This record gives sequence, C-alpha cells and structure tokens, in this order.
Amino acid sequence: MRLHPTRRQALTALGAAGFAAMTGCATGRGKPSALTSALAPTGRLRACINLGNAVLARRDAASGQPAGVSVDLARALADQLGVETEFVVVDAAMKSVQAVRAGQADIGFFAIDPSRSEGLRFSAPYVLIEGAYLVRRDSPFTDNAQVDRAGTRVMVAKGSAYDLFLTRELKAAELVRTVRSQDVVDQFLAQGTEVAGAVKQQLELDAARLPNVRLLPGRFMVIEQAMGLPAERGEEAARGLREFVERAKASGFVADALRRHGIEGAIVAPAA
Repeated sequence: MRLHPTRRQALTALGAAGFAAMTGCATGRGKPSALTSALAPTGRLRACINLGNAVLARRDAASGQPAGVSVDLARALADQLGVETEFVVVDAAMKSVQAVRAGQADIGFFAIDPSRSEGLRFSAPYVLIEGAYLVRRDSPFTDNAQVDRAGTRVMVAKGSAYDLFLTRELKAAELVRTVRSQDVVDQFLAQGTEVAGAVKQQLELDAARLPNVRLLPGRFMVIEQAMGLPAERGEEAARGLREFVERAKASGFVADALRRHGIEGAIVAPAA
C-alpha cells in the first residue's frame, strides 16, 4: 500500500512495529471491505478534529495542519481501511458533535457523556483527562468542594464535557459559558467570574502565561475521551471502531502518541 507523505511521517515518528501490530489487517487499495464501506462510505475517512481540546489536537505552527493524538489515530484508522484521510477541523466540542451527528464527518473524538448519546455511538475511552478549576491568586477558594455555593460563577466552554458534567452536578453555583475552550480563562478574567473550569492541561498552560491565577488542587471530574461515529452507520462500523481503539491502546500506539506530542497528565485508558 502506498502511503500519503503525511501518513508516512506519522508512521516513522510513532514506530513501524507498533503500527504494524495495530493495522495488520489493512485492506490496501483494492475492492473496499465491508468495514471500509461502513466507516468511510465516500472512499475517504472524514475525521472531525476539535482544536478546542489542547490535549488531543492543535494546529502545527510550521505547516498549519492539524496535529496531535486524535490526528494520529485518524490517520492510523484510515491506513487500516486503505483510504485517505480528510480532516474536518472545528474549534469547539459542540461543533464536532454536530458535524458527526449530521454525517458531515465519519468519525470524531469526544468526551463520553450521556447527553451526547443521541445520534452518536462511542468506542470505549482511549485516554483519561482531568477536569480542574482555576481561580485568581487571591481567591478564598482552596478546595474543589468550595466552588458549589450561591454567588459563585464558573466560566466553561459551552457544550464541553465539563459543561455537561457541571450542569448536572452543581446545585448552587452558576455556569457562565463561552464558545471555545481556549477562551475560558480570558473570559473568566474579562467578565470577573469567580472560577474557570476546563481540561487541566489547558488551565496549566493558561496559569503559566498569567501571573495572578492558580489551579485548585486535584480535579472535579475525569473525562473519558473516546472515538465516535454516526449512530446510523450500524453495528459493523461501531464494532470495527471499538476494536480499532482497543488495538491502539494495547499496542502502545496511544501511549507513544501522548509521549511524542509532549502530553503530560493524560493517561491511556484501561482495556474495555
């Protein structure tokens, strides 16, 4: 099978042995298999990449192309299916959910949440990520449990996993929403809310660039990051995606991708 240059680079970086173990059943460029037809009916694997989650995806500064763990997984799945990859790039989790539900993309990368189950089917998680709180340095808050009280406003990204979780869990605090995860801390400062909630790694990046903020210790949730596809694709496609994710974890592919992209704090999810 002849590889697209970007795929060839990804294989070299991640290690041919681990990739071969995961994609030994690649279909090549002959007649599409039933699984290829189910997962990539257009002849290309359209993968929705959410740049709003800095742990899993970003835009490469040199090439301007999407890069990250989710990009590597999409390319590996496309190679297994014997097709090219087409990226549908968005800047917020909610947009990724909408794109895959509408059939504008074949797969996406999502935090598992009950409210997203309609119209989508998920694999088991491949990565576990922590959700955390950030406050101003002079804030009286010292513990996550102190946040849920009357008069506290928590800035979150609309439709994100932590927004959905906190919408269910917070009883007294008020949620204030911005569109993109990247803007949570800037809007927290601009609008004067008491707390910002987001993926821990994103908050750590923001804390490193801003002198007067700090993270509360620990976490308020664990985000289970999975791959998903339109529910209408059926059981064969869903089973194929689930099996791909399990191979990606077991072969070391996910762990290698996390290391290669310098991701700390996120861990490979256990086997399903």
